[in-house]
Amino acid sequence: MTADSERLAQPPARPPAPSRELRAARAGTALVFAVHGAAMGTFAARIPWIADHVGLDVGGLGVALLMPGLGALSAMPASGGLIHRFRLNTLTRTLMLAWCAALILPSLPTSLLGLCVALAVFGGASGLADVTMNAHAVLVEERYGRSLMSGLHGMWSVGVLSGSGVAALAAHAEVDARLHFTIMSVFLAVVTVVACTALIGHRPDQAQQAPPAFALPSRQILPIGLVGLCAVFGEGAGQDWSATFVKEHLDGDASTAALTVAVFAGCMAAARFAGDRMVERLGPVRAVRTVAACATTGALLVLAAPTIPVAIAGFALLGVGVSIVVPLAFAAAGRVGPHPGRSIAGVAGIAYGAGLLAPGLIGGVARVWSLSASFGAVALLCLVMGLSAGVLRPAAAGGPDTPAP
Repeated sequence: MTADSERLAQPPARPPAPSRELRAARAGTALVFAVHGAAMGTFAARIPWIADHVGLDVGGLGVALLMPGLGALSAMPASGGLIHRFRLNTLTRTLMLAWCAALILPSLPTSLLGLCVALAVFGGASGLADVTMNAHAVLVEERYGRSLMSGLHGMWSVGVLSGSGVAALAAHAEVDARLHFTIMSVFLAVVTVVACTALIGHRPDQAQQAPPAFALPSRQILPIGLVGLCAVFGEGAGQDWSATFVKEHLDGDASTAALTVAVFAGCMAAARFAGDRMVERLGPVRAVRTVAACATTGALLVLAAPTIPVAIAGFALLGVGVSIVVPLAFAAAGRVGPHPGRSIAGVAGIAYGAGLLAPGLIGGVARVWSLSASFGAVALLCLVMGLSAGVLRPAAAGGPDTPAP
């Protein structure tokens, strides 16, 4: 055996074990993700109280609920410049504390106009904190030398479930949302301060030209954003329409409809925690193509579902199928160009824009044809997601989608 063949026969070197500081940074980042999700879950579960407090009908509530997304999309482009100017741990702590404080705002207004303003600010704080914590997550993942993003987003899902669970108990006890949100805001702020003590004090090279305050996504970012858009559209379809589909299309009762949402969310969260190991074994491209096949199959099952169990199985597969795609899109964006924050903000804007469009587009297709036909469009987007997965290939791989050792 020649020296070259002996060298090639050796297994690839594993990355060095992470230091204690790096492990602490990973734990702190995971906690930050959970805090962000908990704030979102707290708000979402008390929306009925907010609607009653302001006196909104369904139409007025629909207008108000557009505002968080619009606020986030308006604020996200500014995050690239902020990430360039400030240390990442300090910026993450500041923006997360602002996000915790903003949680109080939706409980205060008594008019539709006031609520719209409050929710726009609420969404802007959410978007800035979201991009910054993902930028820090990309940094931690790079220093670890292996995939971490899927598990971190799994912690966000755990936060949503925890926040909404506590909110359900508060609603059952008829606790005023103003008091509930204030208590949660203070608690989550304390957790944020503790978590951020372990974050990495990274600051970009100041010799580089700062990114513009606002900029449209680059041509490199657009295809990555398209993959994220498809995933968020599928996530919105499952989260917002699964209960209605089971109740209205298949004549299920309210408890079965609620169970369907729980199955979808639970499968998505569980798949995110398993996703990092999958990415290490398959690489990001093959991993996304695998889960995209699950998502497409799930959407087609929903489309053709003759019974409730088949529909629930379809939503479970859809939840698995969209689980790891957005985390991988953020990770891929963080490797593009000299300004990761700007790249992540671009992908977030494209992907989360789909979250604004999904409910209305699905409802429009349902009005013209049927609700089941709407999931034909979801299946098509999930297929596009799989076919476009090549844009997530790490540039350093030189072409092949080489999994980690």
